[in-house]
Amino acid sequence: MANRHYEDSAVINASAKNLFAYIDDQSRFSSHMVKSSLMMGGGRMDVRTDSGHGKRIGSHIRLSGKAFGISLFLDEVVTQYDPPHRKVWQTSKTPKLLVIGQYKMGLEINSKGGKSRLKMFIDYELPQSWRTRWLGYLFSGLYARWCVRQMLQDACKYFAYR
Repeated sequence: MANRHYEDSAVINASAKNLFAYIDDQSRFSSHMVKSSLMMGGGRMDVRTDSGHGKRIGSHIRLSGKAFGISLFLDEVVTQYDPPHRKVWQTSKTPKLLVIGQYKMGLEINSKGGKSRLKMFIDYELPQSWRTRWLGYLFSGLYARWCVRQMLQDACKYFAYR
C-alpha cells in the first residue's frame, strides 16, 4: 500500500506486558491527536472505538475533528494483534486528512531484564486528492516523524513517573 516509511524506537523502563497495556488504551496512546497543538493547526481529534475497543483483529478506531479549521476523518482497523509483542492497524477507507493518505501503523515490543524496546512505524501514501497532494510532498515526512515520536515520548513519560 504505502510508498513512504518512518520508524523510531525507545527503550522504556517497563515490562512488555505493562507497556503493551498502556499502548493498548487507544485514548491514552492517541493523546497527541486529542489535544490542541501547533501540528494540528490548533485543532484536535475525537477518538471512538467499536465494541472491540481496538483490542482485537478487525476492531475499528475512528478519529474525527479539525486541523487548521478543516474537517478530518479516518477509520482504522486492527490487522495484527499479538499482545504483548505486536499490534498493527491501518486505514480501512480513504481517509480525509491533509498531509498523508492511506497508512499502516504498528508497534513491536521486545523485552529484556525489566526494560522493553518499543519500535513504532508508519507506512504511508501521499493524499490522493490533487488539492492536498502538494501538502503531502511538503509536510508528510514531518508529520510522520511527529506522530511516531509523540507516541514514543508519551510512553516514555508515562513510565518515567511510575
